[in-house]
Amino acid sequence: MPQFAPLKNDTFLRALLRQPTEYTPVWLMRQAGRYLPEYRATRERAGSFLGLAKNPDFATEVTLQPIDRFPLDASILFSDILTVPDAMGLGLYFSDGEGPKFERPLRTEADVMALRAPDLGSLDYVFKAVTQIRTELAGRVPLIGFSGSPWTLACYMVEGGGSKEFHTIKKMLYSRPDLMHHILAINASAVAEYLNAQIDAGAQAVMIFDSWGGVLADGAFQHFSLQYMQQVIGQLKRERDGVRIPAVVFTKGGGLWLDQIADIGADAVGLDWTVNLGSARALVGHKVALQGNLDPAILFANAEQIRAEVERSLTSYGKPADGCGHVFNLGHGISQFTPPESVTAMVEAVHSFSRQQRAA
Repeated sequence: MPQFAPLKNDTFLRALLRQPTEYTPVWLMRQAGRYLPEYRATRERAGSFLGLAKNPDFATEVTLQPIDRFPLDASILFSDILTVPDAMGLGLYFSDGEGPKFERPLRTEADVMALRAPDLGSLDYVFKAVTQIRTELAGRVPLIGFSGSPWTLACYMVEGGGSKEFHTIKKMLYSRPDLMHHILAINASAVAEYLNAQIDAGAQAVMIFDSWGGVLADGAFQHFSLQYMQQVIGQLKRERDGVRIPAVVFTKGGGLWLDQIADIGADAVGLDWTVNLGSARALVGHKVALQGNLDPAILFANAEQIRAEVERSLTSYGKPADGCGHVFNLGHGISQFTPPESVTAMVEAVHSFSRQQRAA
C-alpha cells in the first residue's frame, strides 16, 4: 500500500465511529458534480462522462474541486455506481438526457447464468484514482470509497437502465426468485471485492448506496436488498494498518426499516429527508452513527432560510453525546441546479451551530 500524508482532519471518521467531535462534520452526496462551473469545464475537456470517470487524472481533479471550494470534512471518490456491471461486460453507455444504459441487460435465464464477477484488473482505473486522490489530498480530509448495493446494481442490470416502475426486475423477482438471488449473490461478492480493493488503494471509509431499496415491498426488501448488503458488510476489510475503516449504508426510502438496517453490521446508516433525525437517533441508540438528512431542495432557498433549516435539523438530532455520532449530509444527491453559494451557507451553518450546541 502506498504511503500517504497523516490525516489533519479526522472529524468525519470519529463521528462515524461514534467518538466525540468538536463540531458536526459535513459532506454532500454528489458534491463533485454539475452544479460547480469548474466541474463542467473539466467534463468538457474529458469529452464524455465515462471519459471523465475512467481517467484517474480527471477523476482526481473533480474530486478535489469541492474540497478546494468549501470547508467540507470528507471527500468522495468521483466515479459511477455502474462501474461494476460495466466490468461484467454488460456494455455501459450514456445517452444524452437519458442517463446510463446497458447494451446487454440480463433478461433471460441464459443471460443470468452466464454472469460472472468482474476481473478487478478491468477496474484498475478506479483504484488508481483512489490512490491519486488520497495522495493529492495530502491529509486534508478523509477519502470515501463507494459502490452501489447488490440490489441497486441489479436494477440497472435487469432493467437495462434507470426506471420509474421497475416492472422488469420485479417480474423476475416474483416469478423467478432463483434467478434474482443468483444475480444478487454474484453482485454481493463483486461489491465486497471492489470496496476492499478501494480500501487497499487508500479509501479511509466506504459507503454502499442502496438507491433503489426503497422501491421494494416490505419483506422483499429484507430478502433481496438487506441480506445482500449484510453479506457485503461481512466481507469488508474493517481495519487497515491498525486504523478502523468505517462502513456506511444508505437506502433511499428505507426509513421504515431503519432498525433492521442498523443491525447488519455497518458503522453508520444514511437517512433520506423523510426521516426525523431525533426519532432515528432514539431508535438506533448506540448501535450506529447516523448520516443525513437535509432535503437537497432547501439549497434553492436564501442563505437565511438554509441556516434555519440546518439549525432545525441539528436541533432535531439533539446535543451530541458519548457513543452517538452524526455526520451532516443531504437526504440524497445535490441537484445540478444548486447555486454553489448555497452550499457555502449550509456548510458554514453546520459548523457554527454544531459548535454552539456543544458549548451550550
